[in-house]
Amino acid sequence: MNKLSIRDLDLGGQRVFVRVDFNVPLEGGRVMDDTRIRETLPTLQFARERGARLVLASHLGRPKGKPDPMFSLRPVGARLAELLGLAVEFAADCVGADSESKSRALANGGVLLLENVRYHAEEEANDEKFSHQLAALCDGLFVCDAFGSAHRAHASVVGITRYVKQAAAGLLMERELAYLGKALSNPERPFVAVLGGAKVSDKIEVVENLMKIADAMLIGGGMAYTFLKSQGLPIGKSLVEPDKLDLARKLLGEAAQRNFRLLLPTDHIVGAELKPDTQTQVTSVHSTPEGWMGLDIGPDTVAKFSAEIARARTIVWNGPMGVFEMPAFAKGTIEIARAVAAATAKGATSIIGGGDSVAAIHQAGLADKVSHISTGGGASLEFLGGRKLPGVEALTDKE
Repeated sequence: MNKLSIRDLDLGGQRVFVRVDFNVPLEGGRVMDDTRIRETLPTLQFARERGARLVLASHLGRPKGKPDPMFSLRPVGARLAELLGLAVEFAADCVGADSESKSRALANGGVLLLENVRYHAEEEANDEKFSHQLAALCDGLFVCDAFGSAHRAHASVVGITRYVKQAAAGLLMERELAYLGKALSNPERPFVAVLGGAKVSDKIEVVENLMKIADAMLIGGGMAYTFLKSQGLPIGKSLVEPDKLDLARKLLGEAAQRNFRLLLPTDHIVGAELKPDTQTQVTSVHSTPEGWMGLDIGPDTVAKFSAEIARARTIVWNGPMGVFEMPAFAKGTIEIARAVAAATAKGATSIIGGGDSVAAIHQAGLADKVSHISTGGGASLEFLGGRKLPGVEALTDKE
């Protein structure tokens, strides 16, 4: 990465504006999952140990550009204080006189959390005046540690960088870019991409880009049925995107022409309807019964996909293999999680991105058995699709 890192900044005594991703689930004024808060602690501790005065900003949910107590970051500040073991100041607005005076009053190593930046419509509009107001809360130093927001050209991610002296990546951002960047530019081979989820349309760019880079691609989940139908196979009532059949046919044709290994399910678990307790059976994809729907990959597919993963030296996995939210159809996804963990134990680099695959790794109890879990679903998809991320491009280049 040729962008400045927080390691390159002279932080002592300086007010540093840190864009974090504290978009966490809340219930009854409590943080239900503090993973995103924990992920940014190394950056915060690094800066505090060097005497920085930290001003933290984040969005939370979609308050539609105006204050809404449901989306207040106050409970997040309380949880952050517990994790850091120190008092965290809170500003009831992210701009204005109160936040400015609180930022100036910070002692070295002190932390101030600003209220939700999306309480202002100017945040998502990347408004210049608003960006300038945010920049007034620091001494010319900006650190972006919010990889999950790096694909959004918003004021607290991109706009602010125009009004600071140096804009650098935090340690989490640096780690995300190191893992994903190496997978795209210099992967250890064989490189296997595992893609799932409901729709082909969500992942067209990823499929097209990774077909140029990977050695094999395994496609499961709902998106597999558009590919299977494009080959003339019976898919019953399975999820399909009729307007993407030609595209699926084209991608399969390209794969065959280039001798690229693109593997689709060979068998699946089908259900009579989309219900947790529906009647199920395992069938070959060539004999899907009329009126039934594919809800998970079957044992033969699990074995074939697992064998491919076992040979890999680089694995990128995004998206579940079935209707993972229902325990009856989670087995295929969990088995793939186990295969990825086993390959990692033998020295492969594994990168997990996207909410459901991350949830699967956690549910299987294997989160500490993979190389890297990406904190940004949308951002990692755009990055893997070959797009430049505005929040990364806006950081200061190293000289």
